[in-house]
This record gives sequence, structure tokens and C-alpha cells, in this order.
Amino acid sequence: MNSPETIQQVLQRLLASQRYAVLATENQGQPYTSLMAFAVTDDLKALILLTGRGTHKYVNLMANRRVAMFIDNRENVGSDTEEAVAVTALGEAEEVAGDEGAGLRHSYLARHPYLAVFATSPSCAVMRVRVKSYLVVRRFQEVEEWRLGPQGPEDVPTEGKHLGRN
Repeated sequence: MNSPETIQQVLQRLLASQRYAVLATENQGQPYTSLMAFAVTDDLKALILLTGRGTHKYVNLMANRRVAMFIDNRENVGSDTEEAVAVTALGEAEEVAGDEGAGLRHSYLARHPYLAVFATSPSCAVMRVRVKSYLVVRRFQEVEEWRLGPQGPEDVPTEGKHLGRN
């Protein structure tokens, strides 16, 4: 008999299989969404994005670092209500430069090599979203939360907390 997947296993599988997410930002009370290519760190504590410094999303990120990112595996078929997984990652974004930024850019390009010209442009900013929690929706209405503590290396995320129906 197979054991059910833990919330961490669900997240690892979903984040490895999906290459794009919807980034939600806000500025002066106006929400704004963007479809973004992303990468994720092995420990799931951060999502990596690249954006041009002249974009609305960059301006919004500089004005308000709090973001949400939506990632799902739906296929637009009827079975999605029972089989699709949808995740909202809540966290704070920051621009990362220097050697650390170069390392994150390298991880991003390992996943998205077709974006090399964009990623190496001088106007491109490397953004790290430090994830505070993941909200995972499975079977249409079952919601669990996986919280991550402060970003120190000793922190171990707590197991999912069942939040009931969506």
C-alpha cells in the first residue's frame, strides 16, 4: 500500500514539473499579476525570478516586497477538480546582486536556458522570493499550509497543517 505524499513531497514534485508561475504584486493599492518563468532552491525556501528593471513588476517589487506566487498543474479538463494541485507561495522579494546573484542566475538558466539573452542583459534584475509559507490545494477543496521559519540554515519547516475546505 502506498503512503500518501507529504506536503513537502507534493511541493517538490509540483515545483520541479512546472516552469511558470503567476506573480502577484501590488503598488498603491492596485494588484498586478505577471506570468513568470521561475526556478526554486533545493530546500524550497526561495523562488528565483528575473525581470527587467523597467517593468511594472520591478517597480511594484521595489515599492512592496510582499508577493504571492501561484503555481498549478491543471490541464483544463474535468478531472482537474480531483487531480490538479494548486500552490500559492507567500513571501518577500529582494533583488540579489554580486556573486550570490550570479549563482541564482546560473540556477535559473539551468532550468530556462532559452532565456539566456534576457537573463544576461544589464537591465535584468535577479529577484529572490524568500518563501514564508506555501498553501497547497488538492482534490479541489483540501487546503494545507507548510510554513517555513526564518531563513537560517538550522530551520526545519513544520509539516502541513490541514486548513479545511477552500
